[in-house]
Amino acid sequence: MKKNIAIIMGGYSSEVAISIKSGNVVYKHLDREKYNPFRIHILKEGWFYVNDSDDKLPVNKHDFSIEVNKQKISFDCVFNAIHGAPGENGAILAYFDLLNIKHTSAPFYQMALTFNKRDTLSILKKYDIPTAKSVYLNKGNNIDIDSIIDNVGLPCFVKPNNAGSSFGISKVHTKSEFPAALEKAYKEDSEILIESFLDGTEVSVGVINYQKETIVLPITEIVSENDFFDYEAKYEGKSQEITPARINKKQEEKVRAIAKKVYTVLNMSGFSRSEYILVNDIPHFLEMNTVPGLTEESILPQQASEAGISLTALFDNAITEALI
Repeated sequence: MKKNIAIIMGGYSSEVAISIKSGNVVYKHLDREKYNPFRIHILKEGWFYVNDSDDKLPVNKHDFSIEVNKQKISFDCVFNAIHGAPGENGAILAYFDLLNIKHTSAPFYQMALTFNKRDTLSILKKYDIPTAKSVYLNKGNNIDIDSIIDNVGLPCFVKPNNAGSSFGISKVHTKSEFPAALEKAYKEDSEILIESFLDGTEVSVGVINYQKETIVLPITEIVSENDFFDYEAKYEGKSQEITPARINKKQEEKVRAIAKKVYTVLNMSGFSRSEYILVNDIPHFLEMNTVPGLTEESILPQQASEAGISLTALFDNAITEALI
């Protein structure tokens, strides 16, 4: 009997449009022989089932069901394609746990943890994972820019602590650029992370559960045309994403080992894509994305394709793992 799959997309952050694009790709590629997929938009203005005619029907939040042609439909599994809140930060996953509905992401605590850049870094440092130097600020804190510069140096990155897709991030080269960078970051989040600049090769590494094993996908090298891998570079073609990465065997082995260690240490499951900077052959962890882009052009699907895994197989595996 076919399983009813709710593909949740949208969310409450600046990543709404990107998430809906990812969710529509999942909807397109799910195997119709095994699944009945339903597009569910989770938006600030409401939760809706969107049919193929783009008609919107309300979702019953009491049990996460919908009614179509007077027939109630419940879901066997939720495919999480929400970048940012409330999907990537775990909030909606706790709700599904309360309703005993399976989902394709890691447990809600792991999702909340990895969405918080500061807390992720604080744990990984205990396991000797190399990272950039960092300073953490809450909105309203007194800010001593000279002290920050003494700690992390220039240039440095000012970024929202809880945000994705490079929204709110600035690369700061001079003291005078700090006020504008802080203001930009605070528009996305009330918490800010300021990190030292790491001069090296940037790589992106997908680690997933696939056929009951934790596997590291082929590594992607990021070459941005801009000053860093910002929104324009990620989504508007201002970068090269080279898979497999142009790194030597020793570097590749180090990246693969540390990426798998990070995934294991954080007790992850489901999808992940993490960013690293190779400095003197040592991979330095930047951040982890637990709902990475899932379009045909996105990095993790590129890596899966290089590994011989189609989008249909990738998405099917995520549901299969969730239903175990």
